[in-house]
Amino acid sequence: MPIRFWLGVVQREHVLRGVAGGFAQVNHGAKAPLARMNTADGFVYYSPKTSYPDGDPLREFTAIGRIADDEVFQATQGATMRGPAGDFLPWRRRVDWEHEAVSAPIRPLLPVLEFTRDNPNWGYQLRRGVIEISRHDFDVIRQQMRPPSPDDPRARGRSGRATMAR
Repeated sequence: MPIRFWLGVVQREHVLRGVAGGFAQVNHGAKAPLARMNTADGFVYYSPKTSYPDGDPLREFTAIGRIADDEVFQATQGATMRGPAGDFLPWRRRVDWEHEAVSAPIRPLLPVLEFTRDNPNWGYQLRRGVIEISRHDFDVIRQQMRPPSPDDPRARGRSGRATMAR
């Protein structure tokens, strides 16, 4: 199967929880979008906000990695996984996250990314929670998320950015 590339839309607080746990979860725990993914597919999270529902606007790519295996699994443990009726059992995929990655704002990439370029309403498609993106877009985002060297001009202003380090 050819490698595909995916962008999930999740607030940063939950992204960091998934990175720490080695998994991805999208669309409030839905199985179907995760089932379309295959081992080695690229996966990147975009976070419009820091937390839900009252978080600050963020608009950054917050984690990047590769789908680790072919299993879609259901979380069955943990107080944060249970809804008021005890019935929230979200579906997840294991991801090999690039823990050295740093968050990167989307704004400088808008004219470069295929899914945003020449599209003033690019954010509308993200309402689906997960979209397939091109290899080009994944590579551009990955490059932006690489930690800059100390002498790189990008290093200025990034010291406060979140990293995916464990």
